Amino acid sequence: MPRQTYIAKRGEIKTVWRHVDAEGKTLGRLATEVATVLMGKHRPEYTPGVLSGDAVIVTNAAKVVLTGRKLDQKTRRRWSGYPGGLKVRSYRQEIESNPARLVSEAILRMVPKGRFGRSLHSRLRVFAGATHTHSSQEPIAIETPSAAHELPAERPVATEKAARTKSAPRRASTRTAK
Repeated sequence: MPRQTYIAKRGEIKTVWRHVDAEGKTLGRLATEVATVLMGKHRPEYTPGVLSGDAVIVTNAAKVVLTGRKLDQKTRRRWSGYPGGLKVRSYRQEIESNPARLVSEAILRMVPKGRFGRSLHSRLRVFAGATHTHSSQEPIAIETPSAAHELPAERPVATEKAARTKSAPRRASTRTAK
């Protein structure tokens, strides 16, 4: 007896509001987790092309972390359409001026492009500070796994396995040169 695949309809799925605190989280890891929740891929009734995701509120966008030297080296470019109208700003300048835009663009660039992705844009709210205006929706706090990917304070000098491989003599190659 063949099984039938469940396909969700538009009115069957109830939207739940979720809240994510971006303080100390890496921008890319945060964006992938929020994009997954927006699209609904965390739900068992996920159906492509149907708005089965949750609405997401992101707070503390100003305290998001960029690893390495990306704050100064990575740039954001805008072009007005006129000759000489190219505006180039570093991510440090962008976070100082409008951190919510930087976080929301990172999230929305990870959802499908097109009609479906544009409809997900209305379900995302990003705030630079710790407070938000959607307390009446009673958002459920979700913990993103990016908090578990903290960078170590200092690198270990050498592990036990690395110490053994450095001291072991190198074996001669069994291949013959042609």
